Amino acid sequence: MPTAQDPSRRTLLATGSALGGALVVGGASALPAEAAGAVGGVGAAAESTAAAPAPPGRGETEPHLSEENRRAVLDDADLVWHTMPATWYEGPFLGNGRLGSGIYAEPDKNAVRFNVQHSEVQDHRAEFGSLFGLARLPIGHFTLEPVGTLTGVDWRLGLRDAELTGTLTTTAGTLQLRAFVHASSDVFAVEITPSEGERDFTWVFHPADAISPRAAFKPLPEGYKGNPPANTEKHGALTAAVQPLLSGGQHVTAWRERVRGARRVLYVSVAHSYPKSTARDRALRTVRIAAEAPYELLRIPHLAWWQRYYRKGFLSLPDARLQRFYWVQLYKVASAARKDAPVMATCGPWLEPTPWPNTWWNLNVQLEYWLIHGSNHLELDAVTRALSEFRAQLSAEVAAPYRADSMGIPRTTDPHLVNGGEVSSDLGYGVGVPGQETPTPEVGDLTWALHNVWLSYRHTMDKAIARDVLFPLLRKAVNYYLHFLTKGSDGALHLPATFSPEYGVNAPDTNYDLMLLRWGCRTLIESAETLGVRDPLAPRWKEVASRLTPYPVDENGFMIGAGVPFAQSHRHYSHLLAVYPLHELTGRTTGERELIEKSLAHWVGFEGALQGYTFTGAASMSALLGKGDDALRYLDTLMERFIQPNTMYKESGPVIETPLSAAQSLHDMVCQSWGGVIRVFPALPANWRELAVHDFRTQGAFLLSAVREEGATRWVRLTSEAGAPCVVNHGIPGPVEVRDGRGRPLRYEKAEEEGAILVHVGKGGSALITAVDDRPDLSIRPVTANRPAPPWGLPA
Repeated sequence: MPTAQDPSRRTLLATGSALGGALVVGGASALPAEAAGAVGGVGAAAESTAAAPAPPGRGETEPHLSEENRRAVLDDADLVWHTMPATWYEGPFLGNGRLGSGIYAEPDKNAVRFNVQHSEVQDHRAEFGSLFGLARLPIGHFTLEPVGTLTGVDWRLGLRDAELTGTLTTTAGTLQLRAFVHASSDVFAVEITPSEGERDFTWVFHPADAISPRAAFKPLPEGYKGNPPANTEKHGALTAAVQPLLSGGQHVTAWRERVRGARRVLYVSVAHSYPKSTARDRALRTVRIAAEAPYELLRIPHLAWWQRYYRKGFLSLPDARLQRFYWVQLYKVASAARKDAPVMATCGPWLEPTPWPNTWWNLNVQLEYWLIHGSNHLELDAVTRALSEFRAQLSAEVAAPYRADSMGIPRTTDPHLVNGGEVSSDLGYGVGVPGQETPTPEVGDLTWALHNVWLSYRHTMDKAIARDVLFPLLRKAVNYYLHFLTKGSDGALHLPATFSPEYGVNAPDTNYDLMLLRWGCRTLIESAETLGVRDPLAPRWKEVASRLTPYPVDENGFMIGAGVPFAQSHRHYSHLLAVYPLHELTGRTTGERELIEKSLAHWVGFEGALQGYTFTGAASMSALLGKGDDALRYLDTLMERFIQPNTMYKESGPVIETPLSAAQSLHDMVCQSWGGVIRVFPALPANWRELAVHDFRTQGAFLLSAVREEGATRWVRLTSEAGAPCVVNHGIPGPVEVRDGRGRPLRYEKAEEEGAILVHVGKGGSALITAVDDRPDLSIRPVTANRPAPPWGLPA
């Protein structure tokens, strides 16, 4: 292949514009100096700019985190490979919420697989349901096929740059590798610099069979068959694998390889269209434009996106394994999620063999997105966007008699919240009817998903979220319950039989539904007051909140429902939602605490069916009770028994929610802000004597920075974005003083919760809390690890 000339500056700027502003950095036009120096090494130039010192005049109450310290923690968390990964669960992964690639050895071949998958690629045959007819479809993979036999690998997945770099060694020479999935454009770029003996290595694309991955695990529905094979087309220097779909539409993988000097760069893109067949043109256009830019130049806006991302928050803790794990999860969630991308399916954007090739709403989605709140990454919140955008489908998914005033979401849907034809037509769609055995009446999933929306509201105090999404959707989700409530002989309100995920037995008054219904009514009442809405249903919500039957309990704690004890191993904490994450029961009284402790111990005491997220839930519940050592013990069990070398997780197939929810468990140990109180370091293990957190987002729309030194909280600083009441349980021993952003005394008073104070800080203001007369250094620094740990990946 002839060597291409580097494009002119005019061409490069046009390339950036065509890729959706990809060469626009930080809202400004592309910088000529950066563009001119890009081919020679954009990484060094970008780092030099990012490492500029803080501006002068920084107030004495303003914390400071240097770029050097931020980088030190991020770079320490890089994954490394000195052994070739053999599976998805061992290898590097790249993504941007849509396009994704997992990289590992091609089975039974002297080659390396680079998967190409996309979260928008799905089938559209609703008559076969969400897991076959609407399932995500595999796309295919490239193999890098060397001249010699592979003998060694030395790779690093750099979190800070979201880029895989390193070397493949063969009997014929070496292959220097760099690869990234562009942060803001659906482009996958792989640069290979071969040694002389490997100059003739090849790339080969292998289209996958466009059939639901569930077909490898379950019988096919009657009449269902796979889509026809993909057609490979040449378009000048570009190639396209065009996959037609029986339902109409297509998905297309387009690619081109360009040679610039000793370097060969593979540019890949994927597009999906339905019902029209427009994906081919879009994929080809994206690759044609991207291939005009050298790898280094294409990388500039990618690096800028990730630098902005990581600057939004910081956490350093003294457990090296968990600290690295935490930062890998922040990388993972940004590789798997965007606000405008599909809500994460069970695999994220990466699709591997799985019986669960779509989106799950009875736990998976909720757990996937919890960590975005504390880590200050609401730009990833696809849940709020999707529930709002496809709200009409939420009414269509309940049985016909209830659609006028009710909403629900089935256990599984496609990205448009469609379930399809998995239940009998006389009931309509996927949400069951309480009191009926068929289909399984699992009716609380939408209310639980709306708790995620409520969390987004509470962490931003953005009334538009409450007014436009939370309140109208929760009103109809609760309304569905109201159709089935009846007054019992005890005078209390009761629910007929529903299904508690995933226990397997229907029961009246399931705790899953009672807990969600009570939370829903209370939230509607509070939201109406906040929004100034006079709703005619408000009296009914108040009646339900006060007269709903008590949660069924027995000598072992919370039951599944009335007459159904918790009596078998069960991975799901559906019967404990009032404890976590709803925080309706928090152990505020001795009896309540004993009930939570008893229920938690009984739940995890049945070993047989426990899975990874059992231990993240147990860790968060322990953190709620202030038991940091117990929380750490549960997380250690998770790491040792379930987390894979690259921090992924599997059951019968890959499921992404468990590692992401473990990051939230760490959040719960570091800060809790339920009930209007910000609790700083509420559940740290005894041997975590140092800890630093910066710009951690809390409910009430506060940004928290705090440092723990020698086993005690040294200082706490809160910045208010919304002017909400600032009640903080700071944990600083002895008398404290509070100062504003200019160092002046700030008024505060004791709050109701023991150890908490109410600080009078307005919107845009800040409060620094220290011991009296203490003037600590407010620099945020990485803390020293108290135990060694290898990096994630497959190190030597």
